[in-house]
Amino acid sequence: MRLAPIVTLAALAAAPVGARGAGPAKSALDTAQIEQLTGAKGQLDEKEGVFKVSVPRTDLQPTVAGVKVPTSMGLTSWAAFEGAPGHVMVMGDIVLTEDQVNPVMSAALDSGLDVTALHNHFFWETPRVMFMHIGGMGDQKALASAVGKVFAKVRETAGGKGETPTAQIDPAKSSLDASRLDEALGAKGKVDQGVYKVEIGRTTRMDGVQVGNKMGVNTWAAFAGSNERAVVDGDFAMLESELQPVLKALRGAGINIVAIHQHMTGEQPRVMFLHYWGVGPAQELARGLRAALDRTATRLGTR
Repeated sequence: MRLAPIVTLAALAAAPVGARGAGPAKSALDTAQIEQLTGAKGQLDEKEGVFKVSVPRTDLQPTVAGVKVPTSMGLTSWAAFEGAPGHVMVMGDIVLTEDQVNPVMSAALDSGLDVTALHNHFFWETPRVMFMHIGGMGDQKALASAVGKVFAKVRETAGGKGETPTAQIDPAKSSLDASRLDEALGAKGKVDQGVYKVEIGRTTRMDGVQVGNKMGVNTWAAFAGSNERAVVDGDFAMLESELQPVLKALRGAGINIVAIHQHMTGEQPRVMFLHYWGVGPAQELARGLRAALDRTATRLGTR
């Protein structure tokens, strides 16, 4: 049987109110199916009509500034399901070590879920713990199966079995061909102290004032190393509707996401930012960034 597709939160938000199933009526949830497909036990809140499954990260046991933190202090992954006419919504928060973030993010994106935020909840913890927020709307079975794949990837990568890209690179000894990076990106960069950097501006409005590149509304990338082995880091600016396509493009190119958040409040249109880190051949990294830029309304030169 072909499953109904998962609908992204951004797509649903753009739909007319009638298409969103406005009104208090909610569809019943098959809680047994959710538990079976997610592989996690849950609890129903009858008042709100929400069924929440939880997976405590009892394997982590981090220390925060000398304090041993139990799972009850915020170290439980969870996903909450809520029914509505014609669809089901899921929202969740996944607790991860740094090396788990990108494999688990790819599992979520490949399964049709949205990834809506990535950040820390602590300072000074060992091991470092990150939190990834997920969401989606659609058929209950498809959503629960997707969440199950996320939880399975968490188990698979636990205990240091995730991904940590490394490279022995001294930026002061870089030998990058800037012209090849310009060509791959479709933008002109500059080299300073061995680091090739490019900035690509966007615009939005705050309090009636247009703000753009020099006010920090930009995508930028900094490369160091050689044509054969380079590292890139940077900041990516995109509209809310562009976030999921950009994430998929960057992860498809093997570029790691290290944060997803906002830099401003009250701007119109809203601009989201993500920070990234990639290791590999310089032109391949640049092409991965260009593929992500091509999924936005950013205007660039031809390649």
